[in-house]
Amino acid sequence: MKKVRKKLFALVLASVMGLTMLAGCGSDGTSGSGSNASEGGNASGDKKYVIGICQLVEHEALDQATKGFEDALKELLGDNVEFVFQNAQNEQTNATTICNAFVADKVDLILANATSPLQAAASATADIPILGTSVTDYAEALDIADWTGATGMNISGTSDLAPLDEQEKMLLELFPDVQTVGILYCSSEPNSAYQAKKFSEYLTADGIAFKEYTAADSNEIQTVASAAVQECDVIYIPTDNTMAAYTEAINNICLAAKVPIIAGEEGICKGCGVATLSISYYDIGYATGKMAYEILVNGADVSTMEIQYAPNVTKKYNAAICEELGVAIPDDYVAIVVEE
Repeated sequence: MKKVRKKLFALVLASVMGLTMLAGCGSDGTSGSGSNASEGGNASGDKKYVIGICQLVEHEALDQATKGFEDALKELLGDNVEFVFQNAQNEQTNATTICNAFVADKVDLILANATSPLQAAASATADIPILGTSVTDYAEALDIADWTGATGMNISGTSDLAPLDEQEKMLLELFPDVQTVGILYCSSEPNSAYQAKKFSEYLTADGIAFKEYTAADSNEIQTVASAAVQECDVIYIPTDNTMAAYTEAINNICLAAKVPIIAGEEGICKGCGVATLSISYYDIGYATGKMAYEILVNGADVSTMEIQYAPNVTKKYNAAICEELGVAIPDDYVAIVVEE
């Protein structure tokens, strides 16, 4: 008899606990969202989110953007988020395969880190929310003619566009006697072509001659860099993923020829440049993570979310290369920290 009573008590207790849990859940059995946003890690209740990350290639800038994105969501969602990271190895076909797999697996959101992954994700799905980061110009990348600040699609994100006019002024500040500027970039990256075009316009307005040196892929970098140092006295490299992945090869050529490089971002400058006017890729990645939280937890409409930009830029320099080339750096520049 005692055993029967114990069993009945256990059944009643289980029923009460089950009703209590359902009372605090939404229609899908998950806790309500939004009201707990300030508590961090608990806002999504029991809901688990899977996010596919397609990063074009491994290099410092893109790595920092991915880290910022993950850190923001870990802080906001705790253990309720899972990241599936894939590296496209600088190949558009790989990015396409990766994004198609994310769609087949029905991930909750895709992070496209760089322009090629963004284009691959856009082709793969019109339903799953897509956030880009390390993308310079969304209108160019997505072929949007009437740009309003938001894509009107299942896509939003953050831009890594630094003020190109100020980068050009930096080049003239450090090298006022420059005769010809070589603009070195990968022709298969739309972001780089856009920056090269704008940068050349600023040079033209200041009466500075320039030549463009483009590599279709990494195999051509050594050839075009060697040509550039023969014909130019300063080189400019925009935020370019292919060049960023091969800074050592570029540095070996340019440093030996005593030709300085102004870089579009800190990672390239750390590898081969003398100075940069750079944004923080970690910061734009972090901002993208916060956007993802608003979409996943608070139901924000990705199609109306305006593209966000880095709030601050910093003048930085590579002390070792500047010293070797004898480049004098003004006091308002910050030295890039190089890990031993």
